[in-house]
Amino acid sequence: MTAAAGAALAVLGTLLVSGSTAVSAAPAPKPRVQDTFDSLGPDVKAAKLSDGRTAHYIDEGRRGGTPVLYIGGTGTSARAAHMTDFFRSTRESFGIRLISVERNGFGDTEYDPSLGKADFAKDALEVLDRIGVKKVSVIAISGGGPYAAELAARAPGRVKALHLAAALPPYGEKAAYCGLSDDALADAVKDSIADPRSWWAFPDDSAVKSIPGFADTAYEEGARTYNQRGQKSDPAPQVHEQRLYCERPGPDLSKLKAPVYLYGGDKDTTVPPASLATWRKALPVTPVVRTYADSGHDVQYRHWDQILVDLAGQGDRTVVCHSDRTKLMAPKKADRLVSAGTATLGSCAWQK
Repeated sequence: MTAAAGAALAVLGTLLVSGSTAVSAAPAPKPRVQDTFDSLGPDVKAAKLSDGRTAHYIDEGRRGGTPVLYIGGTGTSARAAHMTDFFRSTRESFGIRLISVERNGFGDTEYDPSLGKADFAKDALEVLDRIGVKKVSVIAISGGGPYAAELAARAPGRVKALHLAAALPPYGEKAAYCGLSDDALADAVKDSIADPRSWWAFPDDSAVKSIPGFADTAYEEGARTYNQRGQKSDPAPQVHEQRLYCERPGPDLSKLKAPVYLYGGDKDTTVPPASLATWRKALPVTPVVRTYADSGHDVQYRHWDQILVDLAGQGDRTVVCHSDRTKLMAPKKADRLVSAGTATLGSCAWQK
């Protein structure tokens, strides 16, 4: 019996009606052993690529569902998409099939210093071919942004929609660390990647603190990324990836015709709000831009509910909590209720 069910029965058992007649407690549900297993998260699969290397990937959801390629942030494995499973039921109800391909040197994937962002795009497209996916919506998180741009430039006709959440643009000015030597950059990151609690630290006021088990899931993801093959937190793949982020110019997106959604947090200091303008200049289409005053570099988690709705092709609806119920509303109505203080953006789960 669940704790909620037990509490409900306890309340019912104490209720009395006038006179000597008592309200009988409802019988407890009979326990049973389930007929199927509950998921412990996505299986990481392996596929031999045409060049002889092995790609590692996940593929979660109905085969006939809406395929979505999830490109995680820097220092993440193929299983990083599992960190969004706090809205797994919503994802499944919209029929989203979530796919993620691991990047060079992280998790199960061997490190090859000769590979770049274009190689990832080629690998991801080959995996999509292998599993029978022609067109795909792409969601890129943080450091996944440059890889998403590379894929969109390489195969614009295969991108159904491009979603960029707090995503690093491979355009504009380079980061200050690009002037460091490899040794200096390794020294700068080695302590953080050796301790996933440091790598995945969020501010005390971050919304992710309210997600049950999120922190430990993130720490497990960090440990997997840097230790899965016994690499013992070797900083070389991380240094290599950050060097790739310094490459300019970014890929030419002029042939991309798919709709684009940009998500940003006003408090983000890692990929600041000005990055949205950088993306706009590089895009040949006018993007839908969603910015949130309540978020920093956690916007991809705090507003994952809205991102799922957008990925499902319902971007003309806004997720709000109104009268203690989560609803999808026309944007103007949602804005009016939020402005009046009678609704909040996102699922009511954030208000619990």
